[in-house]
Amino acid sequence: MTAPVTPSPAPDPKSGPNPGPWGSAATLSTRQITGLSVGVAVLLIAMKAFALGASGSVSILASLADSSLDLIASLATFLAVRWAAAPADADHRFGHGKGEAVAALVQAGLVFASAVFIGWEALQRMFDPRPVVGGSWAVGVVLVSILLTGLLVWLQTRSLKASGSIAVSADRAHYAADLASSVVVLIGVVSGAWLAAPGLDAAAGLVVAVWLFWGAFGVLKGAADQLLDREASDADRVALTNAVLSDPRVSGVHQLRTRLSGDRLMVQMHIDLDRTLSFEAAHDIVVAAEDRVTAAFPGADVLIHADPHGPVAPAVPVSPST
Repeated sequence: MTAPVTPSPAPDPKSGPNPGPWGSAATLSTRQITGLSVGVAVLLIAMKAFALGASGSVSILASLADSSLDLIASLATFLAVRWAAAPADADHRFGHGKGEAVAALVQAGLVFASAVFIGWEALQRMFDPRPVVGGSWAVGVVLVSILLTGLLVWLQTRSLKASGSIAVSADRAHYAADLASSVVVLIGVVSGAWLAAPGLDAAAGLVVAVWLFWGAFGVLKGAADQLLDREASDADRVALTNAVLSDPRVSGVHQLRTRLSGDRLMVQMHIDLDRTLSFEAAHDIVVAAEDRVTAAFPGADVLIHADPHGPVAPAVPVSPST
C-alpha cells in the first residue's frame, strides 16, 4: 500500500534557504525610489496643468498626458515592488518577483496609449495650427520639469545598481524618455510662442509620441523576457559555470537552466561527480557549489543535481555456494 504524500510546509519568511530580499538594503532602496517617483509625477501634473491653461500648447498637452500616465505607471510600480519583495508562501513557492514584470507590462500599455493620443492630437494641430500664448509660464514649467525629472532618473539609476529591479528599470526608462521629450517640448513651446511658428509646436508633440512609442517597446520586451523565462545573459551563464567548476572535484556542468523572477536569479543544473564518492561527500560538494553561486549572485535560488561520472567498477564475480 502506498503511503499518503504529505505536502511540504510553506517556506518560513524568517528562516530557510533564500527567503528573498525582504527588508534588505536593496529592497529598501527600491521602496524609497518608487515612492519618490509617485511624488514627482503628482508635482509635474500640477505644474503642467497650470502651464497648459496658460499657454494652450499642444507640446504641453502632450507632456501633461504623459505625466498623467506616469502617475498611474508609478503607482503600479509602487505597489508591485512591495508585493514582489514578499517572501515565498504556500501559493507562490518561488516568491512573487514576477509581479515587477507585470507592473512593467502595465507601464508599457499606458505608454503606448499615451503615444497614440499625443500623435493624433499633434497631427490635428499640424493641419490646424493654433497660437501658443503664455510662453514664459510654459517655458518655466518645462525647465523645472526637466530639472526634477533629471534628478529622479539619477536617483533611479543609483537604486537600480543596488537592486536590479525590472520595475524600477522600466520606470527609469519611462522617465528618461520623459526627460528627452521635455527638451523637445521646450523647443516646441519656444517655437510656437516666440518664433510665431505653431506648426513646430505640433511637430514637437509628434516627436514626443514617436519617442514614447519606442520607449514602450523596450519596456514591453524586458517584461516579456522575464515572464517568458528568458535565459540569463551568456556572461552570467559563464560566470555560473566557472563558479561551480572552481572545485576540481566537479568534472563537468550540463543542463544549466536559468530564469529571472524580479531581481532574483533562478538556477538549475546537473554536475558530474566521481561515482566512487560517498553520498555524504557528494552532498557536501553540491552545497559548497550552491554557496559559491549565491556568493556571486546574491539572492539566487539554486538547485544542483549530482550525476555519477567515471568508469564503472567491474563487477565482482560471486562464487556459487557449495
